[in-house]
Amino acid sequence: MEESESGDSMTIQRRVGLLYDERMCKHNTPDDDYHPENPNRIKTIWNKLVANNIPQRCVVLNAKEAEDKYLLAVHSKNHVNLIRNISSKQFDSRRNRIAAKLNSIYFNEGSSEAAYIAAGSVIEVAERVAKGELHSAAAIVRPPGHHAEHDEAMGFCLFNNVAVATSFLLDERPELGIKKILIVDWDVHHGLGAGYNINVPWEHGRCGDADYLAVWDQILIPVAKEFDPDMIIVSAGFDAGLMLPVYGAVGDPLGGCRVTPYGYSVLLKKLMDFAHGKIVLALEGGYNLDSVANSFLACMEVLLESKPIAGSSEAYPFESTWRVIQAVRKKLSAYWPTLADEIPFEVNQSQSPSSNQAATKSVPWRSELSKTDIWHATFGLNMWKRRFLCYIQGGQVDGMGKRCSGSMDKNPPKEILWKTFSHRLFFGHESTRTWGSGGVAFLHPESSVDENTYMCMYQITLEQFNDVLFQENVSSNEMDSPAFDLADLQSVTNQGSVSLEVFKKGWYHNVVYLGKEKDIPILTITCSLSDVESFKSKKLPLCAPCNEYANTLIQGLVEGGQLSEEEAVPI
Repeated sequence: MEESESGDSMTIQRRVGLLYDERMCKHNTPDDDYHPENPNRIKTIWNKLVANNIPQRCVVLNAKEAEDKYLLAVHSKNHVNLIRNISSKQFDSRRNRIAAKLNSIYFNEGSSEAAYIAAGSVIEVAERVAKGELHSAAAIVRPPGHHAEHDEAMGFCLFNNVAVATSFLLDERPELGIKKILIVDWDVHHGLGAGYNINVPWEHGRCGDADYLAVWDQILIPVAKEFDPDMIIVSAGFDAGLMLPVYGAVGDPLGGCRVTPYGYSVLLKKLMDFAHGKIVLALEGGYNLDSVANSFLACMEVLLESKPIAGSSEAYPFESTWRVIQAVRKKLSAYWPTLADEIPFEVNQSQSPSSNQAATKSVPWRSELSKTDIWHATFGLNMWKRRFLCYIQGGQVDGMGKRCSGSMDKNPPKEILWKTFSHRLFFGHESTRTWGSGGVAFLHPESSVDENTYMCMYQITLEQFNDVLFQENVSSNEMDSPAFDLADLQSVTNQGSVSLEVFKKGWYHNVVYLGKEKDIPILTITCSLSDVESFKSKKLPLCAPCNEYANTLIQGLVEGGQLSEEEAVPI
């Protein structure tokens, strides 16, 4: 074991333990068939750390096999006996049959040794940190453990490594003074236990850095403050990992969420404010090799330097994330009083550091147009209030692949009304940056007595209308002059429609006048008549919307009282 001390005498160098043992690579599929939980997972992590000189900065520890008495504190005698003997010759003829009866498990001649080393190694690093010999430590182990049950292997896991180490510290080493341990499992899985476990059930698999950080800030951190742990053990699985290579995003093949290495480093840094930084990382899942290696490296940098890696996250939480946070806080407030206070939905809209600054800018044309109101008549997704508010207050709702920047003036619409208009609704184009594959809604700019379309009208200022125009067509609201001013408002009132040259390449560059309501002009934005002809001639494709887009449209009609729940049929 090598230990090094270096750096400025005024700086206390963190002593971080690191444990890896190639014997855990012996656990593999019987015929060396491909499996996501394979030896390359820990080999790739170790190689990444070596390439970045991490072991040289750590206290490198030797692996130890777990003793049966510590395993039996968590697992049944039958289960421990099985895992101890499953790799022996007496099981050669029935090893595969036993594995087939279990959920997502394989065994070979190296499984027993690997399982004992994995569990024993987490005990080893946890004990070193508990003793105070190390500030923190990480164990690169496999097979993983957090799915293993009391009497059964499950989900690639043979022994529940973190549970065994936790039991060891609490029951076998009380003299170390570790009485409360916070286990943080940020993998894409959950456990049960009312009052003891906190589960956050994502509504979809696209959650990323912003969503996890919101849960940290609004649920985990308040609970951690109230619990005041003596030590933290992180079940550090990286199923939620996302890598961002030059040509796109490649996430974990099993987890499907979108947390970046930077995101993991921020999550870990927030935990270091507790338990005097006594933190143990135990590898769990994560099956994209590049993602898991880079994420583990990012976490090691945090343990060593006590700060996140360089990076940033410009995304914002999904609307559903705040809904889940509210539900979890409400459910668990009986156990954790700190969660009793309700978090307003708008909290996610107020987290943009630039939006409030932008709103304070004094721009003459904005001041002028803020004094004039119009009705913005919407069709398609914008009939759903929460979706339309993304254009005003910033943010995104479920299904959107990118966030709206919002208007400079974030005040909500003064009034909302519903009307039907004699225009045809249709769907065109094959994909969008915001919603992915599938068509989006357009309104035929000319009226027809044979058509009838629901439209939701929002009373907003002409300044806000300009911001909506920009976001619909160029994804920004940063402009030196308005695209649609008071003169244009007069022109559209007289002519019926005005095609905006500045948005000529945009899909919604045609402003159409639909009359007045309460003596306020009603405007909508859609394609031009020439675009309609291109759709008819198939120069531009007509295409049905994706399911998420269609369901959001239907949700707007239901919440707006235009369709009953029975009439609305989700796709």
